Amino acid sequence: MTTQRSKRPTDINVDNATGNDAARFITGIAASVRRERERLGLSIGELARRSEISKSTLSQIESGSGNPSIETLWMLANALSVPVSRFIEVPRRGVELIRRGEGPKAASSQADYTAALLAASPVGVRRDVYQLCVQPGQPKISQSHMPGTVEHLIISSGRALAGLANAPVDLGPGDYVSYPADEPHVFRALEQDTYAVLIIESV
Repeated sequence: MTTQRSKRPTDINVDNATGNDAARFITGIAASVRRERERLGLSIGELARRSEISKSTLSQIESGSGNPSIETLWMLANALSVPVSRFIEVPRRGVELIRRGEGPKAASSQADYTAALLAASPVGVRRDVYQLCVQPGQPKISQSHMPGTVEHLIISSGRALAGLANAPVDLGPGDYVSYPADEPHVFRALEQDTYAVLIIESV
């Protein structure tokens, strides 16, 4: 496998997220990279050598000075033998809603390409993936699943009212929501041929 060797601090690309999301994203990457490096007992210089990323760029990443490109994250992940999601996972809250185009993103330094991690799978968790096709009419009301179950929903086309039964949200194409599925939850299509991807995460 070949990788692009980088020796310039300009590898740090600030994405288009702003405010608290961007700050949390950058701080989380900095802490995660440092944690994984120290877990393996590596110096910054040794990780720079293994990942083929310059020592100055790696120091900037760990200090939270900027936001690395997706290529840089992949190079670090390969060097540390961890998934990229280990760097950019954010703490889980009760209900997480991300509208299309929102949220911090890792951008490529090589192409017009961005990647947003909507949710990372915790250790020991199983995930099942479904494609839904739903028509308007009676809502699908689901009772509580096993304790600790979480559902992730991404609307592909159409529109839906979905989430916790007592507080569903209006979702359109590209919107993402996650919610604890060990509480009653609902899905109601608001347009014909509403398609969605449903991921059920359980321990």
